[in-house]
Amino acid sequence: MNERKPIECWLSDMDGVLVHEGSPVPGADEFIRRLRDLGKRFLVLTNNSIYTPRDLSVRLRGAGLEVPPEAIWTSALATARFLDDQRPGGSAYVIGEAGLTTALHESGYILTDTNPDYVVLGETRTYSFTAITRAIRLIDAGSRFIATNPDAVGPSNEGSLPACGAVAAMITKATGVEPYFVGKPNPMMMRSALNAIDGHSESTAMIGDRMDTDIVSGMEAGLHTILVLTGVTTKDQIDRYPFRPSRVVQSVADLIDLIE
Repeated sequence: MNERKPIECWLSDMDGVLVHEGSPVPGADEFIRRLRDLGKRFLVLTNNSIYTPRDLSVRLRGAGLEVPPEAIWTSALATARFLDDQRPGGSAYVIGEAGLTTALHESGYILTDTNPDYVVLGETRTYSFTAITRAIRLIDAGSRFIATNPDAVGPSNEGSLPACGAVAAMITKATGVEPYFVGKPNPMMMRSALNAIDGHSESTAMIGDRMDTDIVSGMEAGLHTILVLTGVTTKDQIDRYPFRPSRVVQSVADLIDLIE
């Protein structure tokens, strides 16, 4: 992180950085505590659009991490912010859960299946063939296609589940229309998070465990990028990518002393 301003704001991915398979990463609790004790502006980011920030705060508390709802930024919130900027007070047909519908309601959007401005696809554990068919017909009729994130699969105790990106591909195959993905690796996710905490790219760090989402989107948004090795990307995979993080550390425990 040569010749960069001191880090004043911190953005962090959640899964693989702060928690792993439902358990806190060693040092994550102290990392969050130090951010809060020193009054640093920070956000925990997730592409998961199922849950509201309040839901996720409770889940993190169950893992021993005290992260207030206002310090959580989801792809649902980023999508709602994007749509409010593009077409304030618009309408949308939504496939998703409370995290997405609540965010859109709070941004002033009308949720409808009658001539909506947008079809918005998010994550859900119960994708409905009827709802997907309705989305296809609305897009054919002219509704614009937005998706919260491009993740093709999600985890479960039984194995992989089809996620937003996979369902979006099915809709695209049927309509010929590609969605605009708001979540990572779109740097839009980072910029909306920066705006939410009044941060600046020159003095903000993005911590992630994936080169292909967290690090590339942080880099494209002009942030300090820090790869931790407690999640998806391993050390021997870093050189496979044509870009590099600003810093590589074993875990967030190695970053505690950088918060000052």
